Amino acid sequence: MKLVGYCRVSTDNQKDEGTIELQTRALTDYCEAKGHQLIQTFQDEGVSGGLENRPALSEMFTFLEENPDTEGVLIYKLDRLARDLYIQEHLIKKLEALNKSLISTKEPDLASGDPMRKAFRQFMGIVSELEKSFITMRLSGGRINKAKNGKYAGGGIALGYESIDKDLVIHEADAETIKTIYKMKKNKKGLREIARHLNESNTPTARGGKWYAGTVKYILENPLYKGVMEYSGVEVKRPELILVARKTSY
Repeated sequence: MKLVGYCRVSTDNQKDEGTIELQTRALTDYCEAKGHQLIQTFQDEGVSGGLENRPALSEMFTFLEENPDTEGVLIYKLDRLARDLYIQEHLIKKLEALNKSLISTKEPDLASGDPMRKAFRQFMGIVSELEKSFITMRLSGGRINKAKNGKYAGGGIALGYESIDKDLVIHEADAETIKTIYKMKKNKKGLREIARHLNESNTPTARGGKWYAGTVKYILENPLYKGVMEYSGVEVKRPELILVARKTSY
């Protein structure tokens, strides 16, 4: 089978979830053992299992639509696709609509129409959702307080910044990448064109991965670059973190 891979890890639970490198190696080993062809692997690093802000996932679905000969998606574990039952089933239905299989290195026949296998898949989704709820409860209280005090609440560090003494400061070298993105967009360059330029110039993302149109879009829509820090409904102005003019909008 011709497959694409999808890997995801959130910053907070990388140890439990397995690093991107571990997941990628598992996908490669699986394909070699089963005789499948792994065409490309899409990687979302430092993101939650929701639907928003997952540029590689969006790019993967675009790839599947544009490459009908691709037969399915390979994941390390079901919870790498989603940790929410509704989102899990929504994404699986999208794959089924494209006539694509979903294969896990850890669980059997995820997209099977067999009622018992579907029930097993949904049960695993419920377990993942419960685990996510416990993790959120454990972490959210302290982070919200930090955010209310105008401090870095934790999680993935956006490109253009670094953490010093548990707070965000501008990383001057990476900040130039952000300014380049905004400048190119101001000059009417498209998201894919910007991503292609960054990949061709070997410009690293926040975690050293590949640039996608969705990655660029996320940066252009991130209020932090205009000096506004948001976390769980808390919004704090941090003018010292401004990288682009607040009036800039795309």
